Amino acid sequence: MKRKGKQTWVFESGAYIKTSGTAVGPLEAEGPLQESFDKTYDNLYCGEANWELAERRLLTDAIEQCLIKDNKKQKDIDFFIAGDLLNQNVTSNYVARTEKIPFLGVFSACATAMETVALSALLVDGGYANYVMAATSSHNATAERQFRYPTEFGGQKPNTSTFTVTGAGAALVSKQKSSIRIREATIGTVVDLGVKDPFNMGTAMAPAAYETIVRHFEDTKRDVSDYDLIVTGDLSRIGSGILKTLLLEKKIDIAGKYDDCGTIIYSPDQPVFAGGSGCACPAVVTFGHLFQEMKKGKINRMLVVATGALLSPTMMQQKESIPCIAHGVVFEYEGEQS
Repeated sequence: MKRKGKQTWVFESGAYIKTSGTAVGPLEAEGPLQESFDKTYDNLYCGEANWELAERRLLTDAIEQCLIKDNKKQKDIDFFIAGDLLNQNVTSNYVARTEKIPFLGVFSACATAMETVALSALLVDGGYANYVMAATSSHNATAERQFRYPTEFGGQKPNTSTFTVTGAGAALVSKQKSSIRIREATIGTVVDLGVKDPFNMGTAMAPAAYETIVRHFEDTKRDVSDYDLIVTGDLSRIGSGILKTLLLEKKIDIAGKYDDCGTIIYSPDQPVFAGGSGCACPAVVTFGHLFQEMKKGKINRMLVVATGALLSPTMMQQKESIPCIAHGVVFEYEGEQS
């Protein structure tokens, strides 16, 4: 690995997506990407006794799909890197208890999906591991209960609200060549422009996405034309518009090359307010739909910028503003491997 500029890692020796796995809940399974998910459930309980156990089931399912696709067992994996939205990363911690793989727990809120991939690639490219499992999860009901109101409360929300995706995504990162290479990762800085409204996460996170994208272009000496797709994690409709405006002020026009996982995962007629959010949002869209599009040859190089709001219930009760972060990872299609 070498560093370009101040914040971008270049994986020179090689780090590849060997396999990926996804599992989602009922609303995601009814959306436009339904055919891209490995496992779907028709209710939020996912066959478990409560929602927290359901989230663990989703994460376990995603990991199992990765292992099955590459005919691997837990003992073959060197490290497991994961994080989620629940206090103290309990979903990841409890799944790690069962998986018995050396574990690194991380947290960047909804940016965790790309943080885990970046760290996994760093370990593989540096020669410290042969196989690393990168994973994350979220669940609409567990997140609502923790960050907003009891689910049974049924309070009205503004149209700026986003809808936490119920699902989990996992990616097996390896030095063994495959069709999708992890080329670079740009590590974000924490940005806080004073937004305090937890029902307007897109507005809070857009400046962090802007900072990471600008830094990535500066570090790599590339521009929008070098990418087939630039996609953010969960800015949804509100934050996506703000991001495009901010970049235009910098004379960076991403129109025609840009999309957001929070707007891709649901159809316009689904009851999701401004669109999807949550750790699972960039994970299931990238590890499912977008990787499939790459393997079809429709995307040769893409920059995935996962965005995260680093708030907590305690900080919101104390009227603190919302610090945010965005981590970007470049994936390149290298053709089908023999």
